[in-house]
Amino acid sequence: MINDNFDVDPSDAPDEESKTVHSASSPSDEQKNEIAGWVNDGMGLSDIQKRIHDEFGVVMTYMDVRFLVDDLNLDLVDTEENTPDDENKKDGDLTTDDTPSASPEDALNENGGVNVELDTVTPPGAMASGSVTFSDGQHKKWTLDQFGRLGLSGGDESYKPSDDDVIEFQKQLDGALRGKGF
Repeated sequence: MINDNFDVDPSDAPDEESKTVHSASSPSDEQKNEIAGWVNDGMGLSDIQKRIHDEFGVVMTYMDVRFLVDDLNLDLVDTEENTPDDENKKDGDLTTDDTPSASPEDALNENGGVNVELDTVTPPGAMASGSVTFSDGQHKKWTLDQFGRLGLSGGDESYKPSDDDVIEFQKQLDGALRGKGF
């Protein structure tokens, strides 16, 4: 038979100083003010999480830090780094971001007759979706699921695009998805 003694030996109890360091589960009000300064300086959540641990001895998950920032009604600052192109840009110069977008007809002519568009709202179960118009004018909807499987639907179900159109579609789809961070 196992007998456990659940009485606490006073010599085993942690001292008061170690209790405050290890038992703190959230920052104090003074620490929260300092965290607010870090957020305003543009520090990211993972950096804040690490700094809270290093400076305050408080262990918080990434989500806990995110909730803390939300609870403090702070807005994370996006710090965009200047690229050499931005520094060399002169007034009146057009960049690819400033260039007016081409009409779908122009895009068909420039891209070998294939035009890929991304949907702004993605349907449930899909990572991305949109539409494609092939060089012969056939129009299809496409979806990319969470496993990376591509599906085409709509239009003439018996339609099969040419090999050149498929290659161009894949190139444009890859570029469009990379542009959106996929």
